Amino acid sequence: MPSTDARILRGAAIPTAVAGVVAVAIATAVVGTKGLLGALFGVLLVVCFFSFGQVALDRLTRNNPQIFMAAGLMVYTTQILLVGIVLAVFKGTTLFDTKVFAFTLLGCALIWTAGQVRAAMKAKMLYVVPEAPSERAREAEPERRS
Repeated sequence: MPSTDARILRGAAIPTAVAGVVAVAIATAVVGTKGLLGALFGVLLVVCFFSFGQVALDRLTRNNPQIFMAAGLMVYTTQILLVGIVLAVFKGTTLFDTKVFAFTLLGCALIWTAGQVRAAMKAKMLYVVPEAPSERAREAEPERRS
């Protein structure tokens, strides 16, 4: 994974993990064990799905950066569909508090997205790859001899 992508991943994962710890603490204090489980499951779902999506996007566009937008939309759509499937599977569960799960999932997803946008805006990604100095020197050398 290129260093800029790793920075973007860290820029999204760290604030999400911090918000997840806060959500788990609040849910445990307010709702109890079921709130703890709901918040924990919501945080883990966001961190897993979104980090796997970032890694998949990196692998898809590594050799063909022209497909970045299409690959990004495909990865995002897949993430949303998978989250929808998870929500449908756990719709009537009594294993954890579903309201805590939903609010934690929503909050962490928004924080992940904001962190990812912030990290991408701060990253200094070159959109034109500069030539190496040795290549310029070799190209300029025949001109000097003429």
